Amino acid sequence: MKSITIALFILFCFIRIDYICAQEEIPCFKKNNIMSEKINKSDSEWKEELPSEIYRVTREKGTERAFTGKYYNLKENGVYYCVCCKNKLFDSNTKFDSGTGWPSFYAPFKKESVHEEQDKSYGMIRTEVTCNKCGAHLGHVFNDGPQPTGLRYCINSASLIFNKKE
Repeated sequence: MKSITIALFILFCFIRIDYICAQEEIPCFKKNNIMSEKINKSDSEWKEELPSEIYRVTREKGTERAFTGKYYNLKENGVYYCVCCKNKLFDSNTKFDSGTGWPSFYAPFKKESVHEEQDKSYGMIRTEVTCNKCGAHLGHVFNDGPQPTGLRYCINSASLIFNKKE
């Protein structure tokens, strides 16, 4: 009887994940989508899977307009995941109001969650932040954040999925 209960619980979890993914209009978790594995897909594969705005931001290094993203003003407790691969990126405990119009965090969930590299586009020198699992463009990190790190990870809402802590 206990094994049937466990099996039903697991089945319920998969159904709930599929439902959440359907509501967000994004690709769902896949059986072999383990966080330690890198994801390498072609541009055409990403374009087929992602809504156009999410594709533009995450794959073409776009930026959503300030104060328009669905998470810039969210104050709920939870975890932010990569919209493309579900990699755990940021915890709401590190989120703060930077006044910039984009979700801002002073630290990633784990240092290994993100990759940082110099970005010289648009005549500026900045540090781009990408998902360390799938390479999705997330935003940029700046040295004007609060303590304890002094960093401000300025992230596009379009590159995130939020999962509320129960």
